[in-house]
Amino acid sequence: MAKKWVLEAGDRFPQGATVRPGGVNFSLLSRRATRVWLRLYRDATDPRPLVEIELDPRENRTYAWWHVFVAGAQAGWYYTWRADGPSEPAEGLRFDPQRELLDPWARLVSDALWHRADAMRGVGGGAIRAQIAATDDYDWDGDAPLKRSLSDTVVYEMHVAGFTRHPSSGVKAPGTYAGVSEKIPHLAALGVSDVELLPVFAFDPQDVPTGGAAFGLSNYWGYSPVAFFAPHPRFATKDPRREFRDMVKALHKAGIGVILDVVLNHTSENGADGPVIGFKGLVNDEFYLLDAEDRTRYLDFSGCGNTVRCNDPLVGQYLLECLTFWVREMHVDGFRFDLASVLARGQDGEPMPAPPVVATIEFAEALADTRLIAEAWDAAGFYQVGNWPGFRWAEWNGRYRDTLRRFLRGEGGLLGEVATRIAGSSDFYALAGKVPGNGVNFVTCHDGFTLWDLVSYNEKHNEANAEGNRDGRDDNFSWNTGVEGDTDDPIVLSLRGQRARNALALLLLSQGVPMLLAGDEVLRTQRGNNNAYCQDNDLSWLDWSFSPAARQMLRFTRELIALRKRHPSLRRPRFFAPDGDEIRWYGETLEVPSWDDPQARVLCFTLSGLTPDEPPLHVLINMASTLRTLPLPSALPREWRRIADTTLPAPDDVTPAGVRLRDAQYRLPGHGVAIFEAR
Repeated sequence: MAKKWVLEAGDRFPQGATVRPGGVNFSLLSRRATRVWLRLYRDATDPRPLVEIELDPRENRTYAWWHVFVAGAQAGWYYTWRADGPSEPAEGLRFDPQRELLDPWARLVSDALWHRADAMRGVGGGAIRAQIAATDDYDWDGDAPLKRSLSDTVVYEMHVAGFTRHPSSGVKAPGTYAGVSEKIPHLAALGVSDVELLPVFAFDPQDVPTGGAAFGLSNYWGYSPVAFFAPHPRFATKDPRREFRDMVKALHKAGIGVILDVVLNHTSENGADGPVIGFKGLVNDEFYLLDAEDRTRYLDFSGCGNTVRCNDPLVGQYLLECLTFWVREMHVDGFRFDLASVLARGQDGEPMPAPPVVATIEFAEALADTRLIAEAWDAAGFYQVGNWPGFRWAEWNGRYRDTLRRFLRGEGGLLGEVATRIAGSSDFYALAGKVPGNGVNFVTCHDGFTLWDLVSYNEKHNEANAEGNRDGRDDNFSWNTGVEGDTDDPIVLSLRGQRARNALALLLLSQGVPMLLAGDEVLRTQRGNNNAYCQDNDLSWLDWSFSPAARQMLRFTRELIALRKRHPSLRRPRFFAPDGDEIRWYGETLEVPSWDDPQARVLCFTLSGLTPDEPPLHVLINMASTLRTLPLPSALPREWRRIADTTLPAPDDVTPAGVRLRDAQYRLPGHGVAIFEAR
């Protein structure tokens, strides 16, 4: 005999599925739906539901919300929705009662039955199911998000799975949140203050071009979200929510913050030809930017087929609730917003000078101590580096990356811009009342060459992506050091290592927030692939069987981070005074550099201590191809001691105790950086 289910009207808040005594309350938002059904499953792969419940709009609807309390429903079960309503694509309405839909407020999800290709062809495809999360009884042991100043931050950008998935990692659960926890000693010894995790919102690994799918490739990076409140299930062994929290708690105990790379600009549903997963079938006309003249067409400022309508009041509230959830319930310390300029587009897709959602996020009390970092551009050319509308937001400084790369490969005529970038990019931030900490400096990130590839390749080599090497950036500003790719030439390898150390040294000597790409500290290579978004294999994974050269680079990185930490002058809270003596710039003499010389490739500077007991630093930078003999300014009553010289072999490349100098000048070979401390 079939079970008789006891139903009550339920409540519209909280949204999603909420366990209560005796059952579960379900709430779903869909303003234009006319009929709604709830399907309950006992397991993620059950072919048929336990029950399908049609909600009565007279009892189970309040405004735009559909809600019901199901007595006897239990935590651990799975559910989907079906919704009927106008099927009028020309009006932006795509209701289809045959499709099972994912709850946008799902806390846990399963894609065990999901087949994206079939769903796109309209021949089934299964559905991504939400799981009813148990009543929250997690013991945080007193943990709370860290409240660290951005100026004291050293960011380490990493992929949760790729960090430990390589067999050499030696962890118990490779490629998981737990695997990250096991490698915390590496992060702590390195000295980074925060990890920036590539997307951990539940995403669709099957979201790759047809050609890539045929080669067994998957969406590895995760910039293809399906559920904004759910940790990605494939990064867990059993319980994604608990295991993510365990990782955060363990990182916090080591003093390491957690910043999430969040994708609020688009979803995995792509454009008109993309699959229907949840949003399209429930709130398509409100959630996405649609062409006003042809609402079957999705405006695409993300390069991924659709764009979230961030400045719609309903959507803006949804995004704020999402961020608040990850801070309050998951204890994360900050967010890096992918293609953040989408957040500054209005409901018509046009740029806005004062976008409401950006201000809402900035002024939200729940996010008051949360780091906010914008990738201040989008895929349609809306570039806002130095002009981001938020005040306390930091920005990925793309100009820093490009300028330093050009200088590091030996281009001349860049001294003025390089000095400005090293000094914190005051040309971008000072007039707006911002500080060096508003800029996140980086030379490499997940998107592009690794540091080792930057010194090993002139051209991208993305053939493994099955797109004919057409994907990825062409303007890498790299130099292969004389040989393209792999080589056993000891001279080339030595110079490559030297040039990698140059990049790391200048990054950590610059004002602003430095960001390292995971694996750069051990010379990780992607064999010239600068767009490894679909490479869930050893091309992307971190190999923990470090070579002697990798271990030398690891030591160099550790010591340079330690140098930055013990020198407050490298983490100044304000920009240098224009006419002050906090920093003095030199060229090849102790005179002001030839700022306008198109051939100039030598830049030196002396940085005074921020406090009376902090010793000054002096830095020599020679990006010419030949040796330069460079004078040192007086350090009286102290003397200069060499701390680092990237042209020297290990262990002389960095000597924290300092090496005493014999005279007042220093011979620095080409493509070298030397650092001195007055003692």
